[in-house]
Amino acid sequence: MNKTNNIENRISKTWELDKLSISHNVIDYKDFGRTKSRNDSDLVRLHFGLHGSYQFNYTQLGSSFDLSGSHNNIMYSEGLEIEVENRSQRIETFGINFTSESFIEIAQNGNEPLKRFADKVLKKENSILSNHWKTNNFKIQQVIKEILDCPYQQELKDLFLLSKSIELLVLQADLYQQEENNLFIKTTKDRDKLIEAKELLNSRIDNPPTITELSKLSGINEYKLKKGFKELFGTTIFGYIHKSRMSLAKKLLLGTDKSAKEIAYQTGYNSPQHFSTAFKKEYGISPNSVRVNPDSVITQIEKKSNLDF
Repeated sequence: MNKTNNIENRISKTWELDKLSISHNVIDYKDFGRTKSRNDSDLVRLHFGLHGSYQFNYTQLGSSFDLSGSHNNIMYSEGLEIEVENRSQRIETFGINFTSESFIEIAQNGNEPLKRFADKVLKKENSILSNHWKTNNFKIQQVIKEILDCPYQQELKDLFLLSKSIELLVLQADLYQQEENNLFIKTTKDRDKLIEAKELLNSRIDNPPTITELSKLSGINEYKLKKGFKELFGTTIFGYIHKSRMSLAKKLLLGTDKSAKEIAYQTGYNSPQHFSTAFKKEYGISPNSVRVNPDSVITQIEKKSNLDF
C-alpha cells in the first residue's frame, strides 16, 4: 500500500557547495509503508545509511535493495526515481551528491573500482559501484561525524566540507577494492548481529560491556564477534571504544562548557588523570589546553585526527 503521507517528522540539514551538496536526514514514520520521490538531476550519489531498515526500488537501475543499519554505496543516474518501503519507524541517512563532471575529474585518478565507475559515468550509463553494499567502517563513521560537527565558518567551512567529502570517497573506494570472497562475515544475519553489538557499545560508551557480555547480548560467539567486528568496522572492539571516547571528548571540549573532569567521567574514565593521558596521547595536546585556548588548538586536533586515517 502506498502511503504518501506516512512521514510524521523529518529533520534535514543540507550544505550546498560549488560542485557538490551534502545532506543529513532523520525521518520518523507514522507507520510502515511506501513513499516515492523523484528528481531530474544528473548526479553521482554517495549514500550512507546510518540507522534503520528499509527497502528501496531504484527505477533507473532496475534494482531493489534491502538495507539495514550501517551501509554505503555509490550510484549514478540521469534523474532519480525511487520508492522506499520503511521497515523501521526511524531512518537516518547521510549523502553526498557530486556533479558528474566533478566526480569524473576526481575519480579518474582513483583506484580500479573508482576508475571503472567513472568511465560509466562518463558514458552516461546508469550504474552502481557494487551490488554488494559495504558496512560503514569506523573511519567512515568518524568522517561523517566530523562533517556534522564542522567547526568552521564561511570559506574555511566550504574547504573543510570539500576535503571531507573527497576523503569519504577515498574511503569508499578503498573499501570496495577488497575481494568479497576473502570476507570472514558472509551472512546478513551475522552482519546484523555485529551492527547490533556496535550500537550496544555506542549506547554504553561510558561503561561498555565486556566482550563476553557483548557476545551474549548480541547473540554471536566471541571469536566471530572479535574477528567480524574488526573486518566490518576496521578496528578492534577496544579500539572502537577508545576512538569513540576520544571523539566524544573532543566534541564536548570544543562545543560545551563542561570541565575536563566532567568529560573524563562522562566518557568512562576512572580519573581525570587517566583521561588526560589518553587524550594527550591521541591528539598531542592536553584537554586543559583545549579548554583554555580552543581556537589555537582546533587545527592541531583536526590535523592529528586526519593523520590517523
